[in-house]
Amino acid sequence: MVWTSARALAVLALPTALLLSPSCLAADRVKVGVINTIGDINVFIAAEKGYFAKENIEAEILSFDASARMMAPLGAGDIDIGGGSTSVALFNAIDRKIGLRIVADKGRTADGYVYQSLLIRKELVDSGKFKGLKDLKGLRISVGAPGVGPLSIINEAARIGGITYGDIEKVYLPFAQQVAGMRNGAIDGAIVNEPFKTLLMSEGLAVEFVPTQEIFPDYQVSMLQYGDRFMKERPNVAKRFMKAFLRASRDYNDAIENGRWRKDGGAEDVIGIFSKRANQPADLIRRITPQASDPDGKVAVQSIAKDLKFFQDQGDVENKSLKAADCIDMTFAEAAVRELGPYARKR
Repeated sequence: MVWTSARALAVLALPTALLLSPSCLAADRVKVGVINTIGDINVFIAAEKGYFAKENIEAEILSFDASARMMAPLGAGDIDIGGGSTSVALFNAIDRKIGLRIVADKGRTADGYVYQSLLIRKELVDSGKFKGLKDLKGLRISVGAPGVGPLSIINEAARIGGITYGDIEKVYLPFAQQVAGMRNGAIDGAIVNEPFKTLLMSEGLAVEFVPTQEIFPDYQVSMLQYGDRFMKERPNVAKRFMKAFLRASRDYNDAIENGRWRKDGGAEDVIGIFSKRANQPADLIRRITPQASDPDGKVAVQSIAKDLKFFQDQGDVENKSLKAADCIDMTFAEAAVRELGPYARKR
């Protein structure tokens, strides 16, 4: 049999073409830190619905008990992606050129979307000991870890109540431990995210005194953060991760409306995913107040700036010239949105 040169070249090229095919390439592995609150929902959706796999990414999801504890491994390159609130560690790492950036919205409060609140131990409310924000004076109020953004909310609550930030005793407990803290009286209140907010209230341990949306409107509760090494050494992987993340964010937005789960729009799928990943009953998830989340990943810059100024005023962030804009890099989200196109809500 005589083969033409063109056919011979095609056959010789076939193994190389197969090796270069996306389906034959080894998946890019990324390490992603989560704290298993509703703020992690987009990561969970992307994993469960195969959006990471579609982008040829293998996401290793690692649990932390507070977002601030991700900062050291994120800055060192031990994990690639983190997420959570603003923090002293985040701002100082950026200032010291360690290499972290806020790259997308994970969750925020908004009118109707009150998934974060100031909860007060029920006994204090029932007894009349706690009636208003001025009564925070001398109480033990918990946040997830030292130096995190919710301390800025406590500062605002103190100001509104006519007391000082220093009048309130701060106790640092991860969300899961706050449940036990309310139960045994170790704490008097806490700034709590869902689903722990609904869990505490449903067990009769705490009362929702005020949503943080009323203390600090449109608060940027949780943000996606990239490590410097990940951004600089694997920018294409970083963009593909963001594409999968925002595709998941759009699924999440389809599932919510006016701060509640929709009866359609794939809400039951989203609830099931979060129930599985966060190890919480689906019935509890159906009762929580979902977060607001921008389908294009845009962050609330004014909220981040206010937290930064609070930490600067406290002396925890020494560089007074550091600005919120120095901490944010929206280029990955913007590139992903160009590929995904404009968000169109499913009806």
